[in-house]
Parts: sequence; structure tokens; C-alpha cells
Amino acid sequence: MKMSIDKHSFHLVDQSPWPLIMSLSVFSLIVNFFLWMSTGQSIIMIFISFLSFISILYQWMRDIIRESTFQGNHSKEVCSGLYVGILMFIISEVMFFFSFFFSFFFLALNPDIEVGSKWPPCGIEPLEYFMIPLLNTILLLSSGISITWSHHSIIASNHNQAIISLLVTILLGITFVFYQYEEYVESSFSFADSVYGSIFFISTGFHGIHVMVGIGMILISLKRVISHHFSNSHHLGFEVASWYWHFVDVVWLFLFISIYWWGS
Repeated sequence: MKMSIDKHSFHLVDQSPWPLIMSLSVFSLIVNFFLWMSTGQSIIMIFISFLSFISILYQWMRDIIRESTFQGNHSKEVCSGLYVGILMFIISEVMFFFSFFFSFFFLALNPDIEVGSKWPPCGIEPLEYFMIPLLNTILLLSSGISITWSHHSIIASNHNQAIISLLVTILLGITFVFYQYEEYVESSFSFADSVYGSIFFISTGFHGIHVMVGIGMILISLKRVISHHFSNSHHLGFEVASWYWHFVDVVWLFLFISIYWWGS
């Protein structure tokens, strides 16, 4: 008696060690970071955990790229599901940042006596929004233009312009992170200075982490563009990075308008 085999266009992922190993690596990184912050443990353990994280991430991404580019497992139905997945991921990130904005506006519109019944609280000198924050806004908006330029270059099969525009995007993102660091160094208040310092650093800090993640995604896209992995009709990996980067841009606009401008 013959067994019937159901044929479908969906990709069933092979067994992989990377999710389990990655979870252990991230756990190790968090634990070592906590020990370094609380007990002054040597930072070398954080460095080792970070190298482990990067190496596992590289091999995991390598397997996914092989499935997509060389094995042809990303059919139209699979890509459709991946589009929905990244959309749901971005929506979850929107909710994540919404919690910060809700906290900020709740505290700013209802300042209690502990913060001097005013906003910003007594003793807090907010940053000038037309200095580094405005410069960073221009940098991120420019990077949004350059990555859109890259997207249109891929659709037009213009290989050289796609590479140049991605390099411009990466350069602008790195410059943004540098100025964000300079802003933190020069700030007159810290994370421990009232609820204003806490909500300021946790919201802008998490955004900075998302910018660095976005830079990593664009670097992977740049490597794939150079290797001719994308065509004008199939470039899902690039689109994921592009969507994520535009999300980062929009979040920064809300941060600039609410925390830097209105909140000051």
C-alpha cells in the first residue's frame, strides 16, 4: 500500500541548533552584564559572550540565506508568510515604544509633588532640541531617503547605486549613534535623576539599540547586494531591513517631537 505524500509550496524548516544555542548565548550575555554592573566583574566575560552571540547569529543568518538563495525554499507563499511575520514584529515593537510614550506623557501632564509639580522636574536642565537632537533627526531622515534610493536601485537592477546608497545609509546610522553617545556624555542629568532621567534614557537608549540592530541588518543586506543575491523581483531580506529602518526613523521623529521639543 503506497503512502500518500501531500505536496505543498510551504517550507518546513529543518532542525537547527541555533535557536537553542542563541538563547543560551543571550542568557550568558545578560548574566555577565549584570555581574559586571553589580559586582565589578571583569568585562572580558561580556566580550566573550558578545563574540559568541555574533558568531551564532552569523551562522544562523548563513543558513537562512542558503535556504532562500541557493535552495530556493522561499516561494511566493513562504515570502507572503514572512511579510506578515515582519509586519507583526514591527507592530509589537510599536507597542513596546508606545509604553514609553504613554509613561512620558502621563508623567509630563500630571507632575506630582515629588518632582516639584512641574515638568521637567526641578533641578533638571533638558537638552537643547535644536542642537544634537535636531542634527540626529536630519541624519536619520537622510538615511531614510538613502535606503529608499537603494530600494529603487535594486528594483531598477542598478547594482552600483544600490551599493553606494546602502553605504551612505550605514555611514549616517553610525554617525547618529556617535552623536547619541556624545549627547549622553554631555548631558547634565543621569538615569538616576528623577523620573525624567529614567524615561529619557530608557526610551532614547532602546531606540539607539534598535538603530544598531538596523545597521547590522543593512550590513547583511549590503553583503548580499555585493554577492548578487537580490533580484528586482525577489529581495525580501532587503525589504525586511528597509521596513525596520523606516520604523526606527518614525520612532525617532516621535521621540524628537515629544521628549526633546515638547517635553523641554
